Amino acid sequence: MAWRRLNSISVPGRPAAKPSAFLAALMALAMAFMVSCGGSEEKAPGASGPDSSLTVIFVPKITGNAFFESANEGAQAYAANHGFKVDYRGSDVASVDKQVEIVQKAIDEKAKALTISALDSKALDGVLKAAQKSGMVVTTWDSDVSADARRLMVSQGTPSQLGKMLVEMASKALRKRGKNPTSEPIKYAWHYSQASVADQNSWYKAGEEYIKQTYPQWVNVHPDNFYSEQDPAKALEVGKAILTDYPDIDAIICNDSTSLPGQAQAAKELGRSAKDLTVTGFASPNAMKEFAREGVIDRWGLWDCQVQAALSCYLTWYIASGNKVATGQTVDVPEIGLVEIMPNSVLDPASPNVPGTGVVLLPNRTEFTVENMDRYNF
Repeated sequence: MAWRRLNSISVPGRPAAKPSAFLAALMALAMAFMVSCGGSEEKAPGASGPDSSLTVIFVPKITGNAFFESANEGAQAYAANHGFKVDYRGSDVASVDKQVEIVQKAIDEKAKALTISALDSKALDGVLKAAQKSGMVVTTWDSDVSADARRLMVSQGTPSQLGKMLVEMASKALRKRGKNPTSEPIKYAWHYSQASVADQNSWYKAGEEYIKQTYPQWVNVHPDNFYSEQDPAKALEVGKAILTDYPDIDAIICNDSTSLPGQAQAAKELGRSAKDLTVTGFASPNAMKEFAREGVIDRWGLWDCQVQAALSCYLTWYIASGNKVATGQTVDVPEIGLVEIMPNSVLDPASPNVPGTGVVLLPNRTEFTVENMDRYNF
């Protein structure tokens, strides 16, 4: 794939920082001086040549899923362009035990760097802490663990950003159908993988809070939510059950890249369309284009998972190469730009700000429709 340059990463509410050509030249001159004087300062990857001996183990929630396969393509292309290696290791079953096995194998191999999309916000803490104790640099991407079980989390956005986005996509699709989401008692439900997945559950909670504030007349027909455990067959089964048990439901929000295509397929097989049912959520554009063309779904969203994967792998490699990170620091990432290490509390106000840890946010999220979806290929 051709790598897509992202000129700078911005922090919500702040202007994006831009690299300084003068500063870059000054740093290069300083590095040359240290080398000529026999200095032994830590090198920054990309500044004086990549450390090709380092490999980043890149762990998805599940293999075979369009989101994670696209993310791997982005990580591999970026690593190939920037002098390090990425080893994609996952399971075709969404299982915490499988992820524990992958991390333990990395420990046994004395691996130096690993980034993981966690299936559970707490269950992986033990093995990841053991990995850190072994000398491995551990980061997370897409879905987090406890702050003291990793160094950085590369997040697609804050819960409030993503929860609001999910609800507003549903609202826009409802309006297109002729519904008035600000005055009608819209019947809706949430369908995603499982309550223990940190990212998806945080979006659901933020989305529910946003609904209470903005659309208080909406009615959640199943407050316990629907879960399909990132199993495509179960997503289809659960999707059909929702539509059978609640035939007059107005909207189903699928904050998971397996549940959304499963729910759309269920709607299609039961003869429902975007004219009488709103299905929306997060999934890669390629996973949903046919449903959009067939009129099953009006809109859905995501972020650039390839940039997210590349950024996570690079920052893991960066730290494993001997570079330190701290809250408030910025890192100049080749082709991506300046990223800021933010406190853990940007994702969870109760999360402790453990020294040497933090969060990096992606700047953009995208809403897809039949009009713009073919501009994207992932």
